[in-house]
Amino acid sequence: MKIGNLLYTGKAKDVYSSENNDNVIIKFRDDITAGDGEKKDNLQSKGECNSLISSKLFEVLEEKGIKTQYIKLIESGLILSEKLEMIPLEIIVRNIATGSIIKKFPFNKNQEFNPPIIQFDFKNDEYHDPMLNDDIILALKIANKEELKEIRKISLQINDILSKFLKKKGILLVDFKIEFGKNLNGDIRLGDEISPDTCRFWDIKTLKTLDKDLFRKGEGDVMDVYKKVCKLIVSEEDLKKNGELIWH
Repeated sequence: MKIGNLLYTGKAKDVYSSENNDNVIIKFRDDITAGDGEKKDNLQSKGECNSLISSKLFEVLEEKGIKTQYIKLIESGLILSEKLEMIPLEIIVRNIATGSIIKKFPFNKNQEFNPPIIQFDFKNDEYHDPMLNDDIILALKIANKEELKEIRKISLQINDILSKFLKKKGILLVDFKIEFGKNLNGDIRLGDEISPDTCRFWDIKTLKTLDKDLFRKGEGDVMDVYKKVCKLIVSEEDLKKNGELIWH
């Protein structure tokens, strides 16, 4: 499949046009950042690893009826996706209190949230992604009431589906960030990625970190952990088919 013109460059992914104007090709790079982009590095095979994890989790969600922009994994590192106009919201679903929320609010560390907490952040580097409430979202015309209701509903469904799937793999879904966009028909679709870059994964038995927090804190071998998560989530058949570069 021919990769077209570069349309957008993010912190760890590039978006290209494709042969079909309704679709785009997303390239997962090896870059990793933290602290609003202040901490940076390049980790060999990270992009391939995240593309395999993300494609598998999108497939799990699609099988359960969640509409996403995902079409297929072209090869490790490249995903074909439906073109979306992204909504500038980061939706964070929290099952356990950790990270920034315990720095900003008097929750106990590792406190379980039942029901889960949904947090909206404004996806805007200039304003450093501040937390939003519904009134600010409506005033900024980021989304309307019906769209917010739909986004909340889908986010909780995603949390339920992924929590159950990952539990079977020995992974605890602590929290995660997702993004939505609108396709050419104006329908809301889940977009971006779902990977150790955007989720907090813990080993369900030891509660050891299996995500980007290792890079944020400068603890452990980040790629060893990402590869472990990939092997837990992605089938052996798919790894043999698409992951040769990762495992050699």
